[in-house]
Amino acid sequence: MLVPLLAASILLAIGLGSAGVAPADTLRYLWAGLTGGSIRADEVPQYQIVWQLRTPRVLLAAVVGAGLGAVGVAVQAMVRNPLADPYVLGVSSGASVGAVAVGAFGLLSALGVYAVSAGAFTGALAATLLVHLLARSPLGTTPLRLVLTGVALSFGFQAVMSTVIYFTPSGEATSAVLFWSMGGFGAATWGVLPPVAATVVAGALALRALGRPLDALALGDESAASLGVNATRLRRVLFGLTALMTGAMVAVSGAVGFVGLVVPHVVRILVGAGHRRVLTVAPLVGAVFMVWADLAARGLAAPRELPLGTITALVGVPVFVVLLRRRGYLFGSR
Repeated sequence: MLVPLLAASILLAIGLGSAGVAPADTLRYLWAGLTGGSIRADEVPQYQIVWQLRTPRVLLAAVVGAGLGAVGVAVQAMVRNPLADPYVLGVSSGASVGAVAVGAFGLLSALGVYAVSAGAFTGALAATLLVHLLARSPLGTTPLRLVLTGVALSFGFQAVMSTVIYFTPSGEATSAVLFWSMGGFGAATWGVLPPVAATVVAGALALRALGRPLDALALGDESAASLGVNATRLRRVLFGLTALMTGAMVAVSGAVGFVGLVVPHVVRILVGAGHRRVLTVAPLVGAVFMVWADLAARGLAAPRELPLGTITALVGVPVFVVLLRRRGYLFGSR
């Protein structure tokens, strides 16, 4: 059911907006774009809106939503914390520092329009590597050390980011910080879609293949060891996969909150706690939700665009509170 729902959501989201396009015309323009077909001269403006502007944006929203759903499941299992999300390990703060550094100091200027995304991706990976190194101990990397190190470094990265903005006379750094803190797909292009989509799809498939070891890891390290699962090694693999996926997503969308936190809990209520099933459904639910959230962000206050994080928070907070009150055992109490 979710696959046709996602396809219909993508089609409608491409057609809806300040300049509405009928679904039949949307399909015709998409087919022309895919096959190189011809359209009438008077349809060129609508075709450009559909093919050049909305289609890469909507597809990128679906990809990022799917990735956040999958990574949220993996991170919550990795740190054994139902309140964890893809950004708990300092990834978003590191990405913000990278983005601000590009805007403030002109780093990676040779990459042109992709400089900010490249800086954010580099910052995200550097942050996750630093968290992993500082969280290591002679006994291995424990979930608690990972979470505490990630939270502490997030504050440190935010301090660095604020300092850079304070000493930067231009408003570019401030604009970059607002984008990375609130999220959005306004910079989506056909050029950024393939690498992000490839990273997210490959990562999601790899996480799903680790479904059974994740079931064992959720029981605790000792129980996992009794089932033949090396918890430390598995946690390192998960850390690398989630860091790569999150870094790629943050680089093109900024930090979009609540999707990676709420979607895993909703999916567990629907299909149970088995990670293979959850990691099959969560990406689809996340993709559908993100497509409609992005449509709301660009449509509710048109022609102005609302921050995407505002929409996801307005939806995610009530859903999270309802889940907390109705299914309290999911969060450690009855």
